[in-house]
Amino acid sequence: MSSSDIFISETIGTAVLLLMGGGVCAAVTFKRSKAFNAGWVAIAFGWGFAVLTGAYIAAKSGAHLNPAVTLGLAIKGGIEWSQVPVYLAGEMLGAMIGAVLVWIVYYGQFQAHLTDKEVLANHTSEEGLVDPKAAPKAGPVLGIFSTGPEIRHTVQNLATEIIATTVLVLSILTLGLSDNGKGVGTIGTLLVALVVVGIGLSLGGPTGYAINPVRDLGPRIVHALLPLPNKGGSDWGYAWIPVVGPLIGGAIAGGIYQVAFA
Repeated sequence: MSSSDIFISETIGTAVLLLMGGGVCAAVTFKRSKAFNAGWVAIAFGWGFAVLTGAYIAAKSGAHLNPAVTLGLAIKGGIEWSQVPVYLAGEMLGAMIGAVLVWIVYYGQFQAHLTDKEVLANHTSEEGLVDPKAAPKAGPVLGIFSTGPEIRHTVQNLATEIIATTVLVLSILTLGLSDNGKGVGTIGTLLVALVVVGIGLSLGGPTGYAINPVRDLGPRIVHALLPLPNKGGSDWGYAWIPVVGPLIGGAIAGGIYQVAFA
């Protein structure tokens, strides 16, 4: 498989992943959405279906869609290290494209939400936010694009992302590689999607379970760049945790596989 095949497949697959995943977050967030206040279960299943759809679309490249998965597979020996930058580039570009598509799909809702006096009042106080310790410098729609902790504790937040991502990547590595040696097979893709739902329901509460560096970083960059009124900050002080934590988790999963299963 050529580098261009990998790049195109990962870009499209990750874009669909972020379109559907960010889309369910938008659907639950906006008052002018039919899914308003649908809750955490809807988000968890929405992200699981997003993974399922993006992975089937990107099957040609093995459907990594996640630098932590790419790193874990490289440590396992499922892909060549020389291919890693190509995967990462496609994943990052796809994540940003997906975030832009969410903005397009929900354009009217973004405008209405960010000019709603009640919404803006709930996100402002003398300190700038209702709860500045929980979400400093985070605006009303940042949660549609990226993750954030319910309780801001650096060690706990980092550990949560590491543990959750280790579970995800280890499940992928132990499901068995497809015939081309690049990722899980058809049934495995469905099982991985269910694992993502499970992680969301059981481990996603503290931080919103990024478990994917580009899932958080790409859309966060888009949030910072989009011309959204009253959007607030992008919380760059927290942004390193959902990048570093999943990468560490992916590396740990690859190491565990080599020690316990290789």
